Amino acid sequence: MTDRPGPPAPDRIAVRGLRARGHHGVFDFERREGQEFVVDVLLEVDTRPAARSDDVADTVHYGVLSDRLAAVVGGEPVNLIETLAERLAQVCLAEEGVMAAEVTVHKPNAPIPHPFDDVTVTIHRSRA
Repeated sequence: MTDRPGPPAPDRIAVRGLRARGHHGVFDFERREGQEFVVDVLLEVDTRPAARSDDVADTVHYGVLSDRLAAVVGGEPVNLIETLAERLAQVCLAEEGVMAAEVTVHKPNAPIPHPFDDVTVTIHRSRA
């Protein structure tokens, strides 16, 4: 029995550390005052068409995607960063050619009464 290689691993495009102000949280003061959220996305794509054509139209335009993600963070408030992460993943999957997306939402100023570095939620969603 021989081992057959599986399909090649997908290519990846990442946007890390995207900062935007939002009014998400379960407390009134979070909704009222807002705070900075940080978003990381890792997209599974096939970059070969773009590599062949050297045309941004054949890939995910990460500048445009970043605008869309920032608009979601700055948009309608939600209670949980889990909900925010889900909305951001749906924006990523709406991009043509994105097979899957990993989204991490950081809430570095979460209302925790103890010293901490960060609070994150990471989700992985795919078209399948």
